[in-house]
Amino acid sequence: MPFEILNFIKIYEKSFAENWNLPALSEYGKNNTQTYGELAQDIAKTHMLFKGIGLKEGEKIALCGKDSANWVKIYMATVTYGAVIVPILAEFNPLDITHIINHSEASLLFISDNLWEHMEPERLLNIKGVISIEQKKPLLEAEGVELSRCIRLLNRRFNRKYPNGYTSENVKFGNRDNSEIAEINYTSGTTGFSKGVMLTGENLSGNVCFGIHSKLHYRESRALAFLPLAHAYGCAFDMLTPLAVGTHITLLGKTPSPRVLLKALAEVKPSLVICVPLILEKIYKSQILPMISKGAMRWTLAVPFLDSFIYSKIRKKLIEAFGGEFEEVIVGGAPLNHEVEEFLHKIKFPFTVGYGMTECGPLISYTPWKEFIVGSSGKTLPIMESKVDSVDPENVPGEICVRGVNRMKGYYKNPKATEQVIDKEGWLHTGDMGTRTPDGTLFIRGRNKTMILSASGQNIYPEEIEAKLNNMPFVAESLVVDRDGKLVALVYPDFDATDKLGVSYSDIDSLMENVRKELNNIIAPYEQISKIILMPNEFEKTPKRSIKRFLYTH
Repeated sequence: MPFEILNFIKIYEKSFAENWNLPALSEYGKNNTQTYGELAQDIAKTHMLFKGIGLKEGEKIALCGKDSANWVKIYMATVTYGAVIVPILAEFNPLDITHIINHSEASLLFISDNLWEHMEPERLLNIKGVISIEQKKPLLEAEGVELSRCIRLLNRRFNRKYPNGYTSENVKFGNRDNSEIAEINYTSGTTGFSKGVMLTGENLSGNVCFGIHSKLHYRESRALAFLPLAHAYGCAFDMLTPLAVGTHITLLGKTPSPRVLLKALAEVKPSLVICVPLILEKIYKSQILPMISKGAMRWTLAVPFLDSFIYSKIRKKLIEAFGGEFEEVIVGGAPLNHEVEEFLHKIKFPFTVGYGMTECGPLISYTPWKEFIVGSSGKTLPIMESKVDSVDPENVPGEICVRGVNRMKGYYKNPKATEQVIDKEGWLHTGDMGTRTPDGTLFIRGRNKTMILSASGQNIYPEEIEAKLNNMPFVAESLVVDRDGKLVALVYPDFDATDKLGVSYSDIDSLMENVRKELNNIIAPYEQISKIILMPNEFEKTPKRSIKRFLYTH
């Protein structure tokens, strides 16, 4: 083991005491920064509330709401108490939220007021009480549960227990073993409704300790959290790792549109940027591509020495746009468009692409940007093993399989689904197709489930065609699907571009036919697109901004 995997709960007992006076949490646009000491005190009060209503270690607590300081406190209070957190994405509909609460057997629910309005309380089967995330007030309590009374008396009881005030010496959490389940994470997948991923203390600690060991975050560094914390990626590297080392986290709390995000990045100046490909791709398409495509600029970029001068200016401008003080941008959660990746590498922008999945809480592979190989998804973590199920793993894609510290325990109350993905030797079959070099560097080709077999027996990865199509003029986003043995592209047009040029809706069909011909010129014969079908609305997406492919492929 290249570094010690610490007890998950004890990491925070130590961090909160050692970083007592440092800023821990802020909400963007609000003057409400809280220190690690104040965070620890709120957690201690929440522990007292849990004990007061008779909550036992190992019981499940569901948490559903948009990212906020209170959301972070509830999550951290739950895991440090020894209970099991069930974070639920606020974007889920009320029926899905109800199903997750019931399936996980949660006995307590923290929920945002605006989401509670649409819930049907009588459908919640095991819930002892419901508490508002924002107001910290009871919204529902079962008969015999003194939730309202416990909340009302909480401050008085807390002051009686700590008459001299709550200090760093008072931070004492439980001794729950790392083998115990700490979280059940239900995510919205691109291939259908997901299962409850059981993550142990060791799974979460593996991710956090790797983050500490790699110095992704460090004492007094700054983080801007804009990915959903209910998702494994944002949770591990925008919350859990920063809180383990004394980082100051600013929670964006808004939809991270490029305009909103760039403003926040400029103000917060984070030391590390964790993002999904869509952010970089939108900035590239809306700001960089128009600039480098202009006649004079295109000509200048063809001249040696002049091109490096221009690239360095673009790089400087892009670094400043991201706050100017970050070590690197880590891209994950979905594949990065190849053209965007090549350009960022060409201008020497400090970025790297990692790979993971909720079932590994989430990290599987990562390489620091200076060692990153373009087209790869980084090197398999030293606490993980990987293999590719292929006759020639370096050259012929096969399914990527992983095992190690970060691999989940299984799917909650679903042994059949667990057996389908974890084999007898402990390998987790990821469902992703790719290749692997002997040093453990992974190259992802696409999902096993989305791979299309052509009539001539060729493996077609629709994601690779979509990446090229999405860079074509007048294409906002696309999906390539198999319809009766022929490849068809579903395209949502870039209406901003058509409006600027005064293109009428009736002319879009002919524009798309030109796009189809252009695309077919740059892809393999067996990948040829037979036609483009226009979509009237944007594709429905997961909170991670990946298209819900399963809705469009049947």
